[in-house]
Amino acid sequence: MKQIITGKAYVLGDDIDTDQIIPAEHLVYSLSDPEEKKNYGKFALSGVPKIEAGLPEGNKLFVHEGKFESEYTIIIGGKNFGCGSSREHAPACLKIAGIQAIIAKSYARIFYRNSVDGGFFIPFETLDKLLNSIRTGDTLKIDLEAGTLTNNSSGQTLKLQPLGEVAEIVKAGNIFEYARKTGMI
Repeated sequence: MKQIITGKAYVLGDDIDTDQIIPAEHLVYSLSDPEEKKNYGKFALSGVPKIEAGLPEGNKLFVHEGKFESEYTIIIGGKNFGCGSSREHAPACLKIAGIQAIIAKSYARIFYRNSVDGGFFIPFETLDKLLNSIRTGDTLKIDLEAGTLTNNSSGQTLKLQPLGEVAEIVKAGNIFEYARKTGMI
């Protein structure tokens, strides 16, 4: 696991649900077929532009036309990120699109567990409301060891909430690797 994550921010609002993350009409692709799987990246967050309230800075595409990966690698969210249905496709599509970490005020429980257990990306929490201090396109650096987020565009550094009990699962890569590493399976 990388100790430093750097990349461009994509800023979303509160209550981003799984239908905004991957609309139901795009759940027809196989996650086990490499060619079909790419389409989950292509359609990641394609439900968000339809709901202007989800985009504090307006209608900026997450994945550009004809692409399967986003130029953004870190999502900044508000409260209740990943609410809605329990579909595992939601965190999977974000990983396929290139997301390495999400930093939100809070998460829907099942989305958070799916993210960790599947090893899709690291879901960080923060006490700070980042929607007002980080803009889409800002270059960010997450230092896992120090537990900090630095906005290289503004110079601001903030403390992230510790990962707590899920830290070892994140370090192992996913719940199955963690179980193997600890002798559970």
